Amino acid sequence: MKTPATKFLDEHGVRYTEHVYEYVEHGGTAVSSESLGVPEHEVVKTLVMEDEARAPLVVLMHGDRKVSTKELARQAGKKRIEPCRPEVAQRHTGYQVGGTSPFGLRKPLPVYVERSILELPHIYINGGRRGLLVRIAPGELSRILRPVPVSVALGT
Repeated sequence: MKTPATKFLDEHGVRYTEHVYEYVEHGGTAVSSESLGVPEHEVVKTLVMEDEARAPLVVLMHGDRKVSTKELARQAGKKRIEPCRPEVAQRHTGYQVGGTSPFGLRKPLPVYVERSILELPHIYINGGRRGLLVRIAPGELSRILRPVPVSVALGT
């Protein structure tokens, strides 16, 4: 079954493979990486945040890292950035939390990507519904989303 994300990838000529796993509420990337037998560092989470003016933005981060919102705000030229509440994120993206993809959003949003994600040979990123990741080349992110590369990762 196609999602807005996979339709978007198809429309942009992106080669991808679909990887289905059993979604676990609040399981995060640890569950998907373990189910699929892939490093959590290669699973990219799509985080919806907002700045001090409540303007939404998307941050793509390694599954095994957290975002320094303070550093992101500095690099994005904002006063403050914080995560959106789940219902607000869903309103902005059209996706249910846990199934948020940066592809096929309800409306275009600014996208920031942790710079080191672009150096991986491939990534697993949400395909537009809970329990679905798509494997793509990270260069495709740059080509179709034109994200702003940042260095805002915390943790190991």
